[in-house]
Amino acid sequence: MLAHRFAALLQRRGIHYAWAIAAITFVAMLTTSAALGLPGALMQPLGKEFGWSTTELSSVFATRFALYGLLGPFAAVVLMRYGVSRVVAFAAAVIASTLVLGLFMHTLGEAFVLWGVVLGVGTGLTAMVLGAMVANRWFVQRKGLVMGLLAGSSATGQLLFLPLAAWLIEQHGWRWALLPIVAASALVFVLVLLFMRDSPAAMGLSAYGADPAAAPAQPAPRADWKLPFSTLASASRVPAFWVLAGTFFICGLSTNGLVQTHFISLCGDYGMGPVPAASVLAMMGIFDLIGTTASGWLSDRYDSRKLLFWYYGLRGLSLFWLPYSEFTIAGLSLFAVFYGLDWIATVPPTVKLAAAEFGPERAALVFGWVFAAHQLGAAVAAYGAGLSRSVLASYTPALFTAGAACLVAAAAVLLVRARTVAPALAPTRP
Repeated sequence: MLAHRFAALLQRRGIHYAWAIAAITFVAMLTTSAALGLPGALMQPLGKEFGWSTTELSSVFATRFALYGLLGPFAAVVLMRYGVSRVVAFAAAVIASTLVLGLFMHTLGEAFVLWGVVLGVGTGLTAMVLGAMVANRWFVQRKGLVMGLLAGSSATGQLLFLPLAAWLIEQHGWRWALLPIVAASALVFVLVLLFMRDSPAAMGLSAYGADPAAAPAQPAPRADWKLPFSTLASASRVPAFWVLAGTFFICGLSTNGLVQTHFISLCGDYGMGPVPAASVLAMMGIFDLIGTTASGWLSDRYDSRKLLFWYYGLRGLSLFWLPYSEFTIAGLSLFAVFYGLDWIATVPPTVKLAAAEFGPERAALVFGWVFAAHQLGAAVAAYGAGLSRSVLASYTPALFTAGAACLVAAAAVLLVRARTVAPALAPTRP
């Protein structure tokens, strides 16, 4: 098979096949992020062509964010039952098809179904839970680094696609801006079918960094559909779960839902065109990729609670400062550095805290629920910021609210007790 030949080629070069799996996962999550974030660049052109208000469009985007997160725990079960490769290929096909059908939509109801519901489902199948599962299955060493890189794929998706999308919208119209992500989704579909495998055991390998003398890990057992609910019931009895879920709610409130969705529109209110605004987002993407990768490295070495304290605190201060940046390239560049460095940097230490608190066996499922809280926060911000602009003619109240919430999260995360491994969940039948 082609995958085995490629693995043998990599092995001759001293490269473990786990890194190929990580690279494919990176591209898949990158494409998902691009599809999830693209409508932020489309808000103004869609409003102009169809007469839809910011509030109406925000409700569509909020639905997509909510589904993207709420599917997290169930995506873990789907991935466990049907295999990573098949599920990721299916998700790529759904994302491409949904964007293509969007070329022909004319009503807000069609936009809600296609880009609210169906796109939310398609992207939800390849959310952060996929990265956590790949990192845990394929890596014994460098887990924090790999999780940081995979989390940073969302920044890279924004980096590659949003400036291009803004330029295509300006030059050729919003429909052309969909085509690069459709092409990327088709590439993911092919790569996954050819090279992605569900576990090291499927390739006759051990995980990266595992003892070579140890037997290859067996494939994960088929998961019961009740598993997400039983996991939530057990986790909800642990105070640390509510701290992690609450702070991650604020994380989504202050990133995807607010800045990723409304930043281009916010800059437009101050006279900045979509291409320069998207370029600032791309700059954030560069610094977030650096910051998230560094965060993965740091989370392997330092107290994750203290890292999160600084991440949330600096993010909150940067949001307070944004309205006073005067929306010049210099002012926004300073914001892009401080805000970008910790956009998704919260993911590796949060995953590590979940694994330490609940044990590695349930970490992916618990993190799925924590990530659901993240996307609910994103949905609240996506709708709330749009409502603020429609009713108050300003995004500033939304920025100040998110900044204050980040400071609350910085203090709250210190309530989690320091520990190494403490599986607090009651055993559940897989």
